Amino acid sequence: MEIDGHDVSRDLSAYSLAHRAGNVPQMVIELSPRSTATGVFEGLAHVVIGDPPNPGPAAAAFLSAISPAELEKAALDRHDLMDGRPHELTRAMLALLREWALGQWGEPEPEDGQ
Repeated sequence: MEIDGHDVSRDLSAYSLAHRAGNVPQMVIELSPRSTATGVFEGLAHVVIGDPPNPGPAAAAFLSAISPAELEKAALDRHDLMDGRPHELTRAMLALLREWALGQWGEPEPEDGQ
């Protein structure tokens, strides 16, 4: 077991491993109070084992379902982002895609908290 490149396997006093379907396995470790890894780590650690999911395929499927005509129409109807600043159409399209990905189909949220 390593933490930031330091071998702490001799310093472990307890660990638990849990896995839920659809999630990556998780291990909680506790170092001994007599640990020689002073300054490396103190207390409890939450270690995630495995690779995070790849969002690429889900994003590609989502984008494939978007009608270009509907996206353009909805973006041009967004008066909150049509402010004459550079890239306003692209900003409006990206804002719409973020909202649609989150299931928000109602009124647009202003950009930058405005």
